[in-house]
Amino acid sequence: MKIYGLIGFPLGHSFSKKYFTEKFQKEQLQNCSFELFPIDNISKFQNLVSSNPDFRGLAVTIPYKQSVIPFLDAMSEEALKIKAVNCISFEQGKLKGYNTDVIGFERSFVPYLLDTHKRALVLGNGGAAKAVIFVLAKLKIPFLSVSRNPKQGEISYNDLTPSIMTEHRIIINCSPVGMTPAEDGMPDIPYNSINADNYCYDLIYTPSETRFLAEGRKRGASVKNGMDMLTIQAEENWTIWNQT
Repeated sequence: MKIYGLIGFPLGHSFSKKYFTEKFQKEQLQNCSFELFPIDNISKFQNLVSSNPDFRGLAVTIPYKQSVIPFLDAMSEEALKIKAVNCISFEQGKLKGYNTDVIGFERSFVPYLLDTHKRALVLGNGGAAKAVIFVLAKLKIPFLSVSRNPKQGEISYNDLTPSIMTEHRIIINCSPVGMTPAEDGMPDIPYNSINADNYCYDLIYTPSETRFLAEGRKRGASVKNGMDMLTIQAEENWTIWNQT
């Protein structure tokens, strides 16, 4: 049996298990299984791998996209640049990390860009945000990173002025704020500054419309959730897991 899975914590509302289980059934892949592996500390990763010799590939989600890196033997060029991993392949006994959030985000994000979308606010500074920033840099879209605990070069939510909001019409939520089961939450930004010139993108896919997106839509903004990004990167993961 070829075992694929997802590591993270918590994993109560995972898209991946349902997606891959249905994929295996549809494509009649009877020797494949996709399981969830919630580990409450990344220190347990090594034991998880050693006790599951049938692993062929793992997806990685919050909060381990960066902390899993020391356990890997190699990384793809993009993952090295981004310093975040969401896909691990098992190649001849070696663990190699990839970042397929990049291709998932880019392909789902670009079709909705308009001429008014010149600059971006990136909400959050975790592993997913790093992939988003990589794509924005590739597209030559200037951005500001916003965080509750800003690092050098970032700003806090309290720093968001009306002029900053007007200059940055793309707003990308890379934080887990508003994700099931805490659906009442939404990023602390000045929503009154949002209008039809804005593009609000949320990496969250459950609920399908977060309060962040609902507030944007109510004010006329273009809105997009993370479901397409997730589907694209899942298929990219599958390609990587089966390339050797």
